[in-house]
Amino acid sequence: MIKIREITPSDSEKLVQLIEEVEKTSDFMLFEAGERKISGEQFRKRIESFGQDASTILVAEWQGRLVGYLIVVAGSANRAKHSAYLVIGISAEHRGQGIGSQLFKQLNAWAKDHQLHRLELTVMESNAAGIALYQKNGFEIEGIKKDSLFVNGQYEHEYYMAKLIG
Repeated sequence: MIKIREITPSDSEKLVQLIEEVEKTSDFMLFEAGERKISGEQFRKRIESFGQDASTILVAEWQGRLVGYLIVVAGSANRAKHSAYLVIGISAEHRGQGIGSQLFKQLNAWAKDHQLHRLELTVMESNAAGIALYQKNGFEIEGIKKDSLFVNGQYEHEYYMAKLIG
């Protein structure tokens, strides 16, 4: 059974391993496999700083292993504190099993508790499964970033997507 919860500092090494695995197995992440240099210590410090703003990381845990994450980065300027940018990743063998929807369901409750009004993300136009997940969870396409990324030898458009919370 999948457990969705907020991350703790002791999860930092597991999270780094999961992010590296997701970036290795998906063409839809910003960073290519091995491009990002992150450490468990960097994430541990970031996790310990949560509470200063409406930022967090929700994780999906299965049999003691992290299999999904949803990073929530709140705006830092006073005029943007009601808004958060999201990044989601699911391990390759757990994609398509509803974990993304479970993470978004938990996020909705968390966001309301932290006075967030707007959730936003970007997604590659070619990521049909991602777009479907986001739309299923109330996100709408607001705009397009043309030739935003260069992936596998070609330019990719990205959609801006957002959801307003009651």
